Amino acid sequence: MKNIDKRIKNKQIAVFNLTKSKVILSLFALLFVLLSCNSDIKDNSDKFKKGVFEIPAGKGYSKTIITRIDSIQIEEYDKIVSISNDSVSAEKRIKHIDTLYIKWKNNFFYTLRMKSPRRELDKDPIYVQITKITDSSYSFSAKIGFSKFKQDGTVYKVK
Repeated sequence: MKNIDKRIKNKQIAVFNLTKSKVILSLFALLFVLLSCNSDIKDNSDKFKKGVFEIPAGKGYSKTIITRIDSIQIEEYDKIVSISNDSVSAEKRIKHIDTLYIKWKNNFFYTLRMKSPRRELDKDPIYVQITKITDSSYSFSAKIGFSKFKQDGTVYKVK
């Protein structure tokens, strides 16, 4: 009987030591992750939540100026439309100003919603993931709603 009790106790100690080892290993892993994070990113990531920003010109659009105030984002840009007839081709710039609600989930992910959607597509939220941060810019990946459309780009802080 004593041998059985001793074996049970030894197994209990072994299980306790194994569980204790897993907890210690998990704590070391968490500590490693926390220490390996770049402190500049953690300390400066809020700087992109408010201010004036710029997205360089892209296909069919001029540069976009973004102003963020609290939970509002205002985007100003020119849409470039090609006009052509038999022998003449020209570009027309149409000024656009969009107002969006911005909701930050954390310092690296936010959602945009059009304040006054004009088209059905404008009703879908835009999910934006910040993928890289520098001193004056961040790179992002944006997705409209649950569609497969994905846009990558860079936003530069102006003010």
